[in-house]
Amino acid sequence: MIRSMTGFAAISREAHGEKVSVTAKSVNHRFLDMVVKTPQALASLDGQLRTLVQQRVTRGRIELALAAEVAAPPDREVVLDETLLERVSSALEGARRRGLVSGAFSPSDLLRIPQVLEIRTRAAEATLAVSPSLVGLVESAVADAVDALVTMRETEGRHIGADLETRMRSMASFVDTLETSAAEGQRSLEARLRERLAALPVDLQGDGAAVAQELVRFAARSDIDEEIVRMRTHLEHWRALTTGPEPCGRKLDFLVQEMNREVNTIGSKMEGARGTEVVINAKAELERVREQVQNVE
Repeated sequence: MIRSMTGFAAISREAHGEKVSVTAKSVNHRFLDMVVKTPQALASLDGQLRTLVQQRVTRGRIELALAAEVAAPPDREVVLDETLLERVSSALEGARRRGLVSGAFSPSDLLRIPQVLEIRTRAAEATLAVSPSLVGLVESAVADAVDALVTMRETEGRHIGADLETRMRSMASFVDTLETSAAEGQRSLEARLRERLAALPVDLQGDGAAVAQELVRFAARSDIDEEIVRMRTHLEHWRALTTGPEPCGRKLDFLVQEMNREVNTIGSKMEGARGTEVVINAKAELERVREQVQNVE
């Protein structure tokens, strides 16, 4: 199966006053390499999140960034400065004895005295407890983000696959042409050798049977039948990999190397200018295939 290694996805999920946002992006990499960025409070989920990614992705550098918000009202506390209140009460009692004020000290009076009563947000705990609902929301959002990322990689992979299929058809055509050109080159070579031998003086022509045997041996050096068979086998293997269910990028990369090795061997054996031209074109096409395969998971 052809699937690209590049993609991007952004997902947000919200429930029960909790919100989770996830971005996932991937680029080419020889192996699977993950970077997971989470708030400190969710650091304990790192292993679970990596497992979620590994279940769907086999190659590429994956960057997963997660942010979480809790919309619940903040925890508040009421702080009463009892020392200051005692001083205020003592001062009021003295003023009451002197007739300066009258009446009892009431709660409403307390609220009007600056700095005696304070309502403030409670300081956050050093280690924030993560609720089970938030953990579930995080896992759901990450799973959805990875699914969206994989979908994008598969979509791009279809375009890559179409391009590679076209190039493989070109390679199959090159193989057919090379086979034909090689046969023609061998016949031409043998004919030229026989003409040159026939042009030699009789006393230099030697034993006819030995000469014929040497001609066959010389022509065999340019025989590329084995390489042609292997190239066609590689093309069949390519089709099996690209139409199978498993990611195949690394195997395709190795297969391109084997094809390139066969083409190099054919080039060293080929006779004739036409064959050389086809070999050069085949090598150029394989180089373009190799570059494209670097994008395949």
